[in-house]
Amino acid sequence: MFTRLKALGGNLVVYGIGDAATQIISFFLLPVYVRYLSPADYGVLALLLTVEVAAKVLFRWGIDASFMRLYFDCPDDPARRLLASTQFFFLAAANGTLLAAALLLSPAIGRYLFHTNQYDWTLRLVLINTFVTCFYFLPYHVMRIEGRTSTYITLGFLRSAGTLLVRLLLVIGLGRGVHGVVLADVAVTALFTTALTPWFARLIRPVFSRQLLRESLRFGLPRLPHGIAHQVVAVSDRYVLGRFATLHEVGLYSTGASFALGLKLFLSAFESAWAPFYFGAMREPDAKDTFTRVTTYGVLILALLTAGLAACARDVIALATTPTFHQAARVVPWIALGVAFQGVYLLTSIGLNITKHTEYYPVATGIAAATSVTANLLLVPSFGIVGAAWANMLAYAVLAFVSWRFSQRFYPLAYESRRLVKIVAAALSGVAVASFAVPPMAPVVGLLLHGSIVVVMFFGVLAWSRFFVPNEIARLSAALRRVRRRRVIEQPVESAELAGEVVAAPTTDDAEVMEETPEVEARSTAAR
Repeated sequence: MFTRLKALGGNLVVYGIGDAATQIISFFLLPVYVRYLSPADYGVLALLLTVEVAAKVLFRWGIDASFMRLYFDCPDDPARRLLASTQFFFLAAANGTLLAAALLLSPAIGRYLFHTNQYDWTLRLVLINTFVTCFYFLPYHVMRIEGRTSTYITLGFLRSAGTLLVRLLLVIGLGRGVHGVVLADVAVTALFTTALTPWFARLIRPVFSRQLLRESLRFGLPRLPHGIAHQVVAVSDRYVLGRFATLHEVGLYSTGASFALGLKLFLSAFESAWAPFYFGAMREPDAKDTFTRVTTYGVLILALLTAGLAACARDVIALATTPTFHQAARVVPWIALGVAFQGVYLLTSIGLNITKHTEYYPVATGIAAATSVTANLLLVPSFGIVGAAWANMLAYAVLAFVSWRFSQRFYPLAYESRRLVKIVAAALSGVAVASFAVPPMAPVVGLLLHGSIVVVMFFGVLAWSRFFVPNEIARLSAALRRVRRRRVIEQPVESAELAGEVVAAPTTDDAEVMEETPEVEARSTAAR
């Protein structure tokens, strides 16, 4: 069991490293893209993302999650091939029907989203590309299960690097704009599918099992509303903006969101270690105390990063973009706060996984989705892109609160409320001083000064309020060492949620969409 746990933890880390590398490269390419794509182009790409996100969730049917779970039940290779073939042929038939219908309806969808049919073929390419990539979980999961991390990393790097290079060629070299961005994705998908052909040939045979299909759907379909609700939270802001604002404003919002979502690099790395840690520690006598302390320090890091990004938003936007995009800085603090609430959700909802009451996740995400749609409809008409950012923040705050309440019902934890209040006070103090006590200045100087003020104020307030407890870090380190030494667990660990995903790339990204909530939300919002 311990070996399995280490292997799964390694796979999660691989996901985090792969995402972070791609996202960082895309982030630094943003200053290049904004010189060749207008805010309206960004608006079109953001709306295309809403189509891709919805298609990815529907095209998976939740059974990508069931493949890995049922794979471990298969006694031999023929049984595994039967499982893979059953899921492959079901997805081909079901999604082929959905794709045909979507392609026929693409002119109507295009007019509804863009108020023009100029992007009909671009929309069709997005749908076709998403249909093809939704089969990739089969070889990807096998690579993870078999521990072929070098193969996975190599393929992932080549795919990401190829996409970036072809986008640069088509968008900058040939001036193809939005169409070039999507054509790049399609071209790389064609090449990558060819590279994966040996893996599919190894897995797929002309066999099919109705029983395995029923098991797959029984396991996976409950995850569908969970994923859909998260996608509603993730893209409803752009959708409502598309109805009440101009494409220029949608593009500004998308640009600001790209910077704010940089915080998810931390969430991705944290979640890679968090799920196996709490599953491994849950039987320790001091498990609950350990969880509350980790939560306190997790919130501390989130608060510091959020405060720093909020204070430096204008400087970062001014450095990385042209003046046309500078208004995007207005939404960065609020979307960053939404990411922080998502981190709180990851920290405080673990009781649902530990006690296996995961049926409450769709309830929580459903409430958050309803909040997102309602808040966007109320706020966007009056406040524009800032109203959309407020709605995004509010939705994730509701998600964190509702999930925490459900988790406390089944696995109560005595969180350190006084220390959490001190953290919030320290973050607010840093943002207030950095934002209001410093006059406007050059972006480079402002970035350094604002960031330094936030850090000094943050830790100064914590020290003044006697936040730090002697030997606390040492005790947490000792708890972690005990978990690593633990050799016996009753069941394998599965990742709870990925917090994954942030790219500043200007388009839909064909990265894998996983079955869990932040995984879905994270990888899809990468394109923001």
